[in-house]
Amino acid sequence: MSGSVQEIRLVPGEVDLATLRTIYQSKVTLTLADDARAAIARAHETVDAIVASGNVVYGINTGFGKLAQTQIPSARLAELQRNLVLSHSVGLGDLLPDNVARLVVATKIISLARGHSGVRIELIEALLALFNAGVMPCIPEKGSVGASGDLAPLAHLSLMLLGEGQVRVDGELIPATEGLARVGLQPIVLGPKEGLALLNGTQVSNALALRGLFEAENLFAAGLMAGALSLEAIKGSVKPYDARIHEARGQVGQINVAAAVSSLLAGSEILGSHTHCGRVQDPYSIRCVPQVMGACLDNLSHAARVLQIEANAASDNPLVFSDSGDVISGGNFHAEPVAFAADILALAIAEIGAISERRLALLLDTGLSGLPPFLVNDGGVNSGFMIAQVTAAALASENKSLAHPGSVDSLPTSANQEDHVSMATYAARRLGSMCFNTAAVVGIEAMAAAQGIDFHRPLQSSPTLEQEMSRIREKVAFLDHDRLLAPDIESMRLWASAPAWPESLTALLPSQRKTVN
Repeated sequence: MSGSVQEIRLVPGEVDLATLRTIYQSKVTLTLADDARAAIARAHETVDAIVASGNVVYGINTGFGKLAQTQIPSARLAELQRNLVLSHSVGLGDLLPDNVARLVVATKIISLARGHSGVRIELIEALLALFNAGVMPCIPEKGSVGASGDLAPLAHLSLMLLGEGQVRVDGELIPATEGLARVGLQPIVLGPKEGLALLNGTQVSNALALRGLFEAENLFAAGLMAGALSLEAIKGSVKPYDARIHEARGQVGQINVAAAVSSLLAGSEILGSHTHCGRVQDPYSIRCVPQVMGACLDNLSHAARVLQIEANAASDNPLVFSDSGDVISGGNFHAEPVAFAADILALAIAEIGAISERRLALLLDTGLSGLPPFLVNDGGVNSGFMIAQVTAAALASENKSLAHPGSVDSLPTSANQEDHVSMATYAARRLGSMCFNTAAVVGIEAMAAAQGIDFHRPLQSSPTLEQEMSRIREKVAFLDHDRLLAPDIESMRLWASAPAWPESLTALLPSQRKTVN
């Protein structure tokens, strides 16, 4: 690893969203706060004492799930833990990308280091060493119902500790034993409860939901930028952004969005050019940006709070309370909070795209926008943005289906022991496809809005929007006649996905605030 790689010190229970976003966005190294080590040691001593006493405690010397009543002799506890990992490694599908895998491993370390899991410090240090060396687990994306945690995906994470299967280093698949050897480790023999502690937990569903949050934040900022460009392109009214309107309602997100868009428009010549044009009301997709995007922001903020808490949670089972010596079986592995948060994010992502597509349609309708039909000269010979809007409509419509809540589904497993499940892993995983779709929609809108603004030259927009116009023109040229647009749309999808926005927009984003509220 390069000497310039950022080092992050994990304080279990106190890791914030900004830190998690850094782990997601870039390669970092992790260290563990010294205070955590004492709590880890005490919990492990409690587990050792139970094994030595011969007392029967679920998860330590029993079977699992429906087999919880089966006592396992001490001589077979290591075999029990190994079999648990192997039998649960049943995932399918594409492997989670490295940025998500980093979040999974980091949050598993945080959870184990809370001192309620009973594992050895050596196990956590092995995960730290592998993470810091860039050795990532191969975790298939499908196979979890988010009930007793993300059992199958986390089993695949655990395989690398056993030297089973493969790991990924810089995109290359290598044997897990080779990955261990790179950090000077031999395959680990799991102790009592360690396999169960690794497999129970919500780290995969939560990591996928965090990815959805971070990508949705980018799309939210891009959506506000595209909306401001569209307002300028149609010479829309800024009156609906008057702070008094939004204070009268009192919704925090709405108030903040109206202020942010107003700041984007400050100093615009285009606005000043139609002060007395007589326009009274714009369509809702322009006029109600504060109301719609403000509600989206409030949903992002709520989901962010839930996911930050979950990233710091002790979510395996049973939990060890070393101060009393109790080991208590509960259900912290049930990922319902994550499922709800993911569903809330899905609504916001879908709506960011839905209102963007409507603004795009408005731009192309000469009767509403006052711009050339389909934003191109010599119409008829040229179709302009006509079919780009069809693509946007297809993607926005696809998101409507994907936005159906995953949390309302449940299919019992484990002989009805796990009779209500969260489906959080799917709920969070589908956010990736939704973000892709919405990024394309918003990117197409911004490209069309830039086209519209160029029809108003030599009038200038605000300094902030002119700077964004320059960024857009670096990616796509003015459409003076029909050309192949697919590469331009992809470039603008990447524009909408990028974390590069004015401070007035980034200040709204939950992972970039000092506190999540």
